[in-house]
Amino acid sequence: MIGKIKGMVETIGTDTVLVDVGGVGYIINVSSNTKNSLSAVGEEISLYTEMMVREDSMQLVGFTSSIEKDWFRLLISVQGVGAKAALAILGVVPLKQLSRSIISGNPEYIISAPGVGPKI
Repeated sequence: MIGKIKGMVETIGTDTVLVDVGGVGYIINVSSNTKNSLSAVGEEISLYTEMMVREDSMQLVGFTSSIEKDWFRLLISVQGVGAKAALAILGVVPLKQLSRSIISGNPEYIISAPGVGPKI
């Protein structure tokens, strides 16, 4: 399992970042909040990671903090919420607001995430 990656940003895509670690490039899926907080290409970064293993693929998901990673794990444990939806939620809802929304039962912020509807 890969829990953390530290290396140089090689490219920043729409929802991924390519990090060079000792000559090996890791493609890491990130939320828009994480992407926006990253350094420029050529800068060194450190991301906490979660490895998602499926029957037909393996992917790394990256986070700027261990708290964000914990929220991701919690979100994907909810029936109907996959990695893509969890990243979309984390990309638009600040973590403090996310916990308030869940506690109060107010899904307004959560359903504002792209691809997330009232069913989730």
